[in-house]
Amino acid sequence: MNVTYIVEESLVDADKELPVGILFGGNQTWQQRDESFILKPSMKVHCGFAQTGGPELFSPKDHAFGSRCRFLVATGIFDNYDQPQQPSNVSLLAQELFCFAMLVDHVSLESFKHGGLLSHDEYGGKWVGMWRVLELKSLPYNEPRRNGKVPKLLLHRLFPEARYSVWIDGKLELVTDPILILERYLWRENQSFAIAQHKHHRSVYEEADACKRRKRYARPLIDKHMEVYRNEGLQPWSEAKLPVQSDVPEGALIVREHTPMTNLFSCLWFNEVNRFTPRDQLSFGYVVHRLDYSFPFFMFPNCEYNTLVVLHKHVREHSSKLEWAKRMDELPEHLARPYNSFSAPSPGT
Repeated sequence: MNVTYIVEESLVDADKELPVGILFGGNQTWQQRDESFILKPSMKVHCGFAQTGGPELFSPKDHAFGSRCRFLVATGIFDNYDQPQQPSNVSLLAQELFCFAMLVDHVSLESFKHGGLLSHDEYGGKWVGMWRVLELKSLPYNEPRRNGKVPKLLLHRLFPEARYSVWIDGKLELVTDPILILERYLWRENQSFAIAQHKHHRSVYEEADACKRRKRYARPLIDKHMEVYRNEGLQPWSEAKLPVQSDVPEGALIVREHTPMTNLFSCLWFNEVNRFTPRDQLSFGYVVHRLDYSFPFFMFPNCEYNTLVVLHKHVREHSSKLEWAKRMDELPEHLARPYNSFSAPSPGT
């Protein structure tokens, strides 16, 4: 019924300041993590933004724009990894009702500017076609892929007045009216959270192996991530988990009503991404599992997902050299550090 967020004034570990990303996530302990999955009428959880005052995310003009958004379509491009795609088939009513917000870092913003894509309105707002461009001015991580998870999973914190949101990854072109998306996947189904089923995998462990084969993130960190989930009892998907269709979503499109329950789920999902790897598809099914499958959501067929958006290629194959790492000693110290003395408690201890 009610969700509030933990904000720390300062976080120091053994007289050594923690990396900014750990500070942003709140340096959640294993015990706090375990307790966050126990549902209660009123909950207080970690949900990013834990530094003093949070990072300076938006300029005042951008903040004013975001505070007016009740219905939201949002996307994000970081490290100039994608080219902006314009929505199509958007009704006049949806154009009036929805904010279309593109969250970017400075590198991407400069690329839009040099490419002649950027325009300005009379109030100083920046636009790329239909998208209002919002620059995240103080990024919590030194990995573009992780920075992209902040708007993707924490839209309810960046846009606290939003009631409904449709998130699409930067690689996607929206080709369906967002009002129809809300009607089909939330209102008609009486749901508050909808996401597509992955087209290939149902098991988290299958998806993890695919990420390693395709060099989608550092292999040793994916292995450690999966080691935690195995130790904590996450079983591969099987028909015994029905009616849950899959543990692996097609996470590039998320449809939400911003209720306390969906906000809580988004926070718990973000906390897993913050603690482990930024491959959010590996964490979704685990959070559903730890909530004892009591989180209601609609997982629709992947073939329907392909009618809502068009997939475009990234500007380049990989977002960073980190994704090629094969051994722990190839990783920056701040990434390897949480696993050096890994000993996760069992759930409930």
